[in-house]
Amino acid sequence: MSARLTLGPVLYNWAADELRDFYLRVADEAPVDSVCLGEVVCAKRAPLFEPFIAEVAGRLERAGKEVVLSTLALVMDDRDLAAVRAAAGDAPWLVEANDIACVSLLEGRPHAIGPFVNVYNEGTLAYLVERGAARVCLPAELPARALAALARATTAELEVQAFGRLPLAISARCYHARSRGLSKDGCQYVCEEDPDGMDVFSLDGEPFLAVNGTQTLSFAYCNLLFELAALEDMGIVRYRLWPHRVDMVAVAEIFRGVLGRRIAADEATARLAGIVGGAGFANGFFHGREGVAFVSGE
Repeated sequence: MSARLTLGPVLYNWAADELRDFYLRVADEAPVDSVCLGEVVCAKRAPLFEPFIAEVAGRLERAGKEVVLSTLALVMDDRDLAAVRAAAGDAPWLVEANDIACVSLLEGRPHAIGPFVNVYNEGTLAYLVERGAARVCLPAELPARALAALARATTAELEVQAFGRLPLAISARCYHARSRGLSKDGCQYVCEEDPDGMDVFSLDGEPFLAVNGTQTLSFAYCNLLFELAALEDMGIVRYRLWPHRVDMVAVAEIFRGVLGRRIAADEATARLAGIVGGAGFANGFFHGREGVAFVSGE
């Protein structure tokens, strides 16, 4: 199978009309194969975009792109479970489970497993595939040797996270609300003030993480452009691009160019750096190093 690009769900709290326009441009211009819709981080945000989902999904499908419905990464209460159950039962698209509760609801029908479900070994992968998982987006922290072992052990479609701030953890508490002296229930949606996440600094003033509501992410942007050839050799066929408030069409074109052997990885990385600004890149997990490290070179 030829390499495929997936645009992951938008993890941040963007205004609903801005998010609609973003997806319509993706439909018309971005060289991606699949697009994930749906709220993953905070159930309170979901109603804001729901009126646009059918329109956006229709536009994406008419443009020849697969629509995937991503679900919550942390199911906290009956309201969250009801939202996940509705998605699992009624969605006309492939559903991506990001919590084990959703996995159980999807059992017996083809579905995808998102990167928030911990798939670290062949046994877990086989368990999920036996229950209907046709596609699995693997956690970001797996090194190359683990990715290769999982690829050898399954016929399921495997996906790795290749671009963007990496989701590292999710909590019941809302860091964004606490940073403004607010409670989670009375958060006033302050996370919308940081459309790519709120930078977190060490006591020495060094940026090292980002916060998005209840979610913790890397400060640096994952960049696996140099690793794409090795991943293809392993049998990895899908590469996830996490959306950010940058030119994601240009980002997708860069990755498509490297996959098509039309752009060298070093040239592509230089172009990508001009798009994302000063946050820097990271690919350390792939190389068995600390995640924040960036190893350049083929």
